[in-house]
Amino acid sequence: MLSVMSAPQGPTFRELVVQALSSVEHGYDLLAPKFDHTAYRTPAAVLDSVTGALRGLGPFDRGLDVCCGTGAGMGALRQVCRERITGVDFSAGMLAVARARTPEVPGAPHPDWVRADARALPFGPVFDLAVSFGAFGHFLPRERPGLFAQVHSVLRPGGRFAFPIVAPARPGSRPYWSLLAFDTAMRLRNALWWPRFVMYYRTFRLAEVREELIRTGFEVELRALEELGRRADGSPRCRLVVATRPV
Repeated sequence: MLSVMSAPQGPTFRELVVQALSSVEHGYDLLAPKFDHTAYRTPAAVLDSVTGALRGLGPFDRGLDVCCGTGAGMGALRQVCRERITGVDFSAGMLAVARARTPEVPGAPHPDWVRADARALPFGPVFDLAVSFGAFGHFLPRERPGLFAQVHSVLRPGGRFAFPIVAPARPGSRPYWSLLAFDTAMRLRNALWWPRFVMYYRTFRLAEVREELIRTGFEVELRALEELGRRADGSPRCRLVVATRPV
């Protein structure tokens, strides 16, 4: 899987190894300057498709990007929110890059940056929209209910929590074996090395996630992101999960 990080401006193999042997927080501090040149950054096609779907649900006043990284999702919030947008992440390095790459734009919502753990969000119920892109693999399944409860607590009544979820790789396919190999390597690494680096691709399953959101108190709907295509069986390649805090 390290071979996916092959852009010339991206991290070297040695830098990736050092990151992988660090904690999640310190690893991303190290990776931050080159993160946008890796395959782990959310693709522009996904961001554009999600933004289009959110326009149909908004407009919103205040938006929150949970685990914002270098700020890719803040661009989506800027297009659908009218007042302020906030990015929260526990990596100081990622926030520094996000701040530098997201200048204020006249007439657009002001961006705020907050260093905090998503499992303990330092906000009251002030947001109309929360989004997250590509961060859920950093949370163990047992941590997700607490994470979802935190997001629920910072949304106003009627507020929405939206994130894309990609259809799972077909068993036996090349992506299936690649993801299985990556997750197996991470579990072995975490069994032998401390601190842990939690990053698993196969633990965020739609049926389980939907049930956990409902138990948290959300009303959940799924929207196909048609711009990203459909699989041979007609199912969407990617869906937008829209979890609403009831009024």
